[in-house]
Amino acid sequence: MSLMFVIKEGFSGIGRARLPAAITVTISFFALVLLGLFGTLSLSFFDVIQELRSRVDLEVFLGDSMTEPQAIEATGEIKKLRGVREATYVSKDEAARRFTHDFGENVVTILGSNPLPRSVRVKFLPDYARPESVERLVPAIRRIIPGVDIRYNQAALGQIEKNAHLFTLLTGAIGVLIALATLVLIGYTIRLAMYSRQEKIRTMRLVGATAWFIGAPYIIEGALQGVLSGGMAAGAIYLLFEQLLLRYEPVIYQVMQPSTLLIYPAIVLLGLVLGIFGSAMSVSKYLRVVSKR
Repeated sequence: MSLMFVIKEGFSGIGRARLPAAITVTISFFALVLLGLFGTLSLSFFDVIQELRSRVDLEVFLGDSMTEPQAIEATGEIKKLRGVREATYVSKDEAARRFTHDFGENVVTILGSNPLPRSVRVKFLPDYARPESVERLVPAIRRIIPGVDIRYNQAALGQIEKNAHLFTLLTGAIGVLIALATLVLIGYTIRLAMYSRQEKIRTMRLVGATAWFIGAPYIIEGALQGVLSGGMAAGAIYLLFEQLLLRYEPVIYQVMQPSTLLIYPAIVLLGLVLGIFGSAMSVSKYLRVVSKR
């Protein structure tokens, strides 16, 4: 019976405080939309970073003293190294074909011979395509093929990591600020609701009602506000991406669309969590103040 009363009070609380609840849901809606957009941009950015990392390669230039079977065997050994996604042996003829494809000229026709060296082209798993990981792999490759010339674009790899760290800090800080603002707003609304019903709360305490029994309806009320604002925010983000972005910027839509599939349920869940935490904090603080009187 008491559980039904708590649930009923939680639902009816919004109806009794329509204006504060509407203001909180509206402001929380905009805050969650911003969080959803930042979340989508962040996930899409990291997808792009992972794609760039997967394109990073390292070239191991082989000496003329190494025979073809030795080069192929060494390529297989390199492929077994941790973090290596692909290791491809590039013969002199294959190097000449790649030169023609990249520059539109035949190196043999220009120079009368093929001076391009044989090499092993190494690609990494995205999580290992980082400066520190690549630096650890270079000595391992040298142990397999001593004395080889190893080259990779260290500056570009470092720039990718620098941008990733900067973007992570920026979006993380903005996300935390918006989440805190939403917590405060929901908590403030719940506190107003409790102050407006302080006589009822005082009476309930006098007849022996527990703190849980008094505060639970307000926590349910905050949770409902959070779910409502989260659902509205998810719907707004859906309209922005699936209607406007798909219609006017289909290329950007293709990049960001996988991230939105995670954002829709996440933003509703986030609204619920923020609603529960915001209301629980206010309920706890109010009941502590009341108990001291």
